[in-house]
Amino acid sequence: MQKKGLDLSKIALLPDEVLMPLRRNGLDPVPELGRKRVEEPVSKLPVPFGLNLWLVTGYEEAKAVLGDAKTFSNDFTNLVGKTSARPDDNPGGLGFADPPVHTRLRKLLTPEFTMRRLARLKPEIESIVNGCLDRMAEADGPVDLVEEFALPIPSLVICELLGVPYSDRNEFQRLAVQRFDLFGGASASLGAVSESLEYLLTVVAKERKNPGDGLLGMIIKEHGDEIEDRELAGLADGVLTGGFETTASMLSLGALVLLRDQEMFKRIHDDDEPVHGFVEELLRYLTVVQVAFPRFAREDVEVGGVTIKKGDMVVVSLSGANRDEKLGQSLEIFDGTRPPMSHLAFGYGVHRCVGAELARMELRTAYPALVRRFPSMRLAVPMEELEFRKTSIVYGVEKLPVLVS
Repeated sequence: MQKKGLDLSKIALLPDEVLMPLRRNGLDPVPELGRKRVEEPVSKLPVPFGLNLWLVTGYEEAKAVLGDAKTFSNDFTNLVGKTSARPDDNPGGLGFADPPVHTRLRKLLTPEFTMRRLARLKPEIESIVNGCLDRMAEADGPVDLVEEFALPIPSLVICELLGVPYSDRNEFQRLAVQRFDLFGGASASLGAVSESLEYLLTVVAKERKNPGDGLLGMIIKEHGDEIEDRELAGLADGVLTGGFETTASMLSLGALVLLRDQEMFKRIHDDDEPVHGFVEELLRYLTVVQVAFPRFAREDVEVGGVTIKKGDMVVVSLSGANRDEKLGQSLEIFDGTRPPMSHLAFGYGVHRCVGAELARMELRTAYPALVRRFPSMRLAVPMEELEFRKTSIVYGVEKLPVLVS
């Protein structure tokens, strides 16, 4: 029996123009994305199956879509009927929910991500980073920065934040990576979501019986009767995957930027002052989350001079919008001394990433510690030999071998 709508298992076989926003040359989006932004910041993509799909690449146009939750819906049920997604595939959490459900759930989560609450994690983050560096220093020969630095730091931080056992880190690392890689088909991604939720439901059940001091335990203590287990598991899943894979990619790709920019390497090594601006420019330049959650128009609406019809699907290219000249000049290049600007690396509007400040805290801690511990660090292979993800919503490098002495 033929699947109804867009078959998610075939998504990696779509025309190159459709997958173009997920492709890069090294650290940079493919040139076609920049040309598309200049010539047609809101463009219709040639998707079969009768689905009207729009790509937004302009900065102002992206803000118009991301900031209008009244006109554009994130609700997962929009995918049912238009794609092969089923109601049971809904991962829950904030990304696929609209107000007032989104508003209620975010209010439960937001207090755990205030600077006051996050401050308690700072000593733990510093300890986690130093522990990774200690293990790297003991290595004989090349060290894979992805495996030894980029992955364990957010894994341990998220475990600490959620209050889940670190012994389970390998399993949720696998599930987090799998869901973002469309090269294997989005149906595999949905399967990874389902597995993750099943695991987190067992964690939630344990926390219900004996709430700890982590995020799950705190929500249960303060709002136990206001949230069901499935909703809480969905929130935890969003925190786990949103805070793990994205930060891991930033840590590895940011380290690569430092390795090829020795002047910035030295500035971060010598002084704390440049770190804030360096991290903000990295977030903008790398924009590892390449596209935002899909939106569906609730009504006919004009964006960038183009009419988007009710029911049409809209995908915002965050990596494209963050290099729009309307945001600033020479944005196709990395400039670690650039004054911070209003980039969209964490999204915009009511769906802006709730964990943005935690991510910044991890990055601002990890980069200076890395270059100060290993001032002579260098790539162990030519940059041309590095393997990057091909069609992944969260961009990254597979391995990053370095010599630390």
